[in-house]
Amino acid sequence: MSGPIETVIIVGGGTAGWMTAAAMARLLGRTVSIKLVESDAIGTVGVGEATIPTIRDFNRLLGIDEDDFVRRTQGSFKLGIEFVDWLRLGHRYIHPFGTIGRDTQTVRFSQLWLKLVQQEDSENADPLGAFSASTLAAEMGRFGRPETSPNHPLSTLAYAFHFDAALYARYLRGWSEDRGVERIEGRIISVERDPENGFIRTLHLEDGSMLSGDLFVDCSGFRSLLLGETLHEPFVDWSHWLPCDRAIALPCTPAGALLPYTRSTADGAGWRWRIPLQHRTGNGYVYSSAHLTDDDAHRRLLETLDGAPAGEPRRLRFLAGHRRKLWHGNVVAVGLSGGFLEPLESTSIHLIQTAISRLMLLFPDKDMDVAERDEFNRQSALEYAQIRDFLILHYHATERRDTSFWSDCAAMTLPDSLREKLDLFRSKGRVFRSGDELFSEDSWLSVLIGQGVRPRGHDPVADTIDPDALRGQMNGLREALRRAVETLPSHAEFVARCCAATQT
Repeated sequence: MSGPIETVIIVGGGTAGWMTAAAMARLLGRTVSIKLVESDAIGTVGVGEATIPTIRDFNRLLGIDEDDFVRRTQGSFKLGIEFVDWLRLGHRYIHPFGTIGRDTQTVRFSQLWLKLVQQEDSENADPLGAFSASTLAAEMGRFGRPETSPNHPLSTLAYAFHFDAALYARYLRGWSEDRGVERIEGRIISVERDPENGFIRTLHLEDGSMLSGDLFVDCSGFRSLLLGETLHEPFVDWSHWLPCDRAIALPCTPAGALLPYTRSTADGAGWRWRIPLQHRTGNGYVYSSAHLTDDDAHRRLLETLDGAPAGEPRRLRFLAGHRRKLWHGNVVAVGLSGGFLEPLESTSIHLIQTAISRLMLLFPDKDMDVAERDEFNRQSALEYAQIRDFLILHYHATERRDTSFWSDCAAMTLPDSLREKLDLFRSKGRVFRSGDELFSEDSWLSVLIGQGVRPRGHDPVADTIDPDALRGQMNGLREALRRAVETLPSHAEFVARCCAATQT
């Protein structure tokens, strides 16, 4: 069969389904019939309350007004992630968004910073965060949008959002339906495949109706109805590197200041998240069932809440990894149906976003060219592996040995790709990225330093700069950033002025 795609069927709603529907409605217009089937009787996972700055690109693609979006999703702003107790108990650091310091024409800022730290008393040297506008603003509880002038100290700010994932899906549903996406309420009871090529042709619903299409996008969550259950695409299991396989989520009433960052606190068998929204605080415990029982995880989460519980706990079971192929036949998996990497660095919605972007760049005809599918799968597998390595770094590079969980993490054998990156960094503090790798050099630097990985030396080119002149430049940059950040309003004041939600 050949010819252009006429009908796309999206299986499942939630964040993944409605992001897919919205992007297709925006990019394909009404040239393709877009239908989304979901059942109100089937709940959604609701992951992704914390995001990374790439979400702003998606919202801009749709032409969404940012303040209206934050208001309608009970959102707040996010300048980075604070990691507490990861290196050792009592230690904390921030992985900020945006850039750190300013490079010279010949030397990366990180190498200049390393030179000073290694030549001076490291205990008295300025921390890396002193040269990050996002870190300083997070520590001061302040927020403002970046300045457009590249020479302004606040031009290096970057931000993402915290929001209610269910409200975001509802927001995108309205946006999509206004632009021609057809939502179909129903539960799928069987799937009909083409006997010749194995492509999916028709979905049979509980009410007796049928849905036929050319391209099917599986957004059915962990169930992976089409890719996993129907097409039996194998799963690549990474639980030996990322041992957490459970999560329990429980919101609570807001308490204290509205912080402009996510907090991740390492615990005895995993870690706990704290995500501040306008109407509640999202909390959860991601843990290893081999090291902690479900009941003990629940008790631990309850005793660490900032406020009173504001709902019932939701329990999730998962494996870290992804389907071997995320595009099989005429089925493309987007979101949890294709894979899952725990939300330690808030990448869940980003992986939805990049899968959609990749699909649109390789949008097929009805014959589903093998070369297009292979390229989609190659890029997807590489992206998952690169994010996987960044997550493993947090667990492995630690001084903690206070529980069997942390001892096991420290003793794990690393994937070659991460081991090679660590070896290179330990030599002279260099970080090299592959292709369109998500995490920047500054992100790697922040987490490597934050997790206690220290290079033995620095780039010799940094030694061409006079130490006294370098110290003066660094002092000037640090003070300029601090003064600029102090002019910003508090995060709560900014939200109240620009995008306060109507309380319900």
